[in-house]
Amino acid sequence: MIRFDYKKLFVKLFILLSLNIVQSQEIIRKIKTEGNPLFSHKYSADPAALVYDDTLYLYAGEDKGDGKFYFIPNWSVYSTKDLKNWSEYKIPLSDSDFSWAKKDNSSWAGQVIERDGKFYWYVCTEHNSVPGKAIGVAVSDSPVGPFKDAIGEALITNDMTTEHTSISWDDIDPTVWIEDNGQAYLFWGNTQLYYVKLKKNMIETEGEIKTINLPKFTEAPWIHKKNGWYYLTYAFGWPEKTAYAMSKNIEGPWEFKGILNELAGNCNTNHQSIVEFKGNSYFIYHNGSLFPNGGSFQRSVCIDYLFYNQDGTIQRIQMTTEGVN
Repeated sequence: MIRFDYKKLFVKLFILLSLNIVQSQEIIRKIKTEGNPLFSHKYSADPAALVYDDTLYLYAGEDKGDGKFYFIPNWSVYSTKDLKNWSEYKIPLSDSDFSWAKKDNSSWAGQVIERDGKFYWYVCTEHNSVPGKAIGVAVSDSPVGPFKDAIGEALITNDMTTEHTSISWDDIDPTVWIEDNGQAYLFWGNTQLYYVKLKKNMIETEGEIKTINLPKFTEAPWIHKKNGWYYLTYAFGWPEKTAYAMSKNIEGPWEFKGILNELAGNCNTNHQSIVEFKGNSYFIYHNGSLFPNGGSFQRSVCIDYLFYNQDGTIQRIQMTTEGVN
């Protein structure tokens, strides 16, 4: 006679129902976009996109200051299946979630990547004991969080890169790439572009930190790949435009290809992510166009189409008010 364990079944059902309840509770707002900028209920900056399970997730910092400097206490996360109807979730991560962070509302840019069913969020913020910016990594079982500090300490600190530049904010804007063979890379920097290999656990570096020299590199590196070409886009000069380089190898050499995006309206910074989603390529960026107080320190996320030429080079971005709807 086969005995059925109803108690165990009940526990499993309860867990599944609980997870669904938590997921639904985390949505704090439904948004229908009508063009650029995508969101008008609050400021959003430094967008990083992730396509996972037929959904585009968008991560951004929240500009909450008085318009005089970067005052970013937390990051936000949104999701969409059609680029028109968006869900905003409760705050998934802030600098206060890192015990080693200064907690001074300096949650600067980051990127989320998925590996083996877990989601790793690499971010930069101010370190409380090592002077300067530092890069940490948080982890979650869900792309919408909540995220928690994965290692209890910074992954990259400013004292690791002092031989290359004397500024204290060169360790910012992390972007991550995973090769087909499983090797992961972390890229980051301001005025100097760095990269290092990551171990398979995604929370430890492997080998030495290396540098890449590109014309007028300021910050905001982003790596993507298409048709055998690697693309490294970045903020160029000041005020920032977006430029890019191409390579057949993730470690270079990189060939500079020129300007991709012009000055982003009345905003000094230019920060991008590039993804393919449901057959199209998209350039996601921020500008200062949100009326009436938008500007360099109160930015808003926008999205426009990205097109390639036959030789693999990228056509200049056409920034529009209509967006992709």
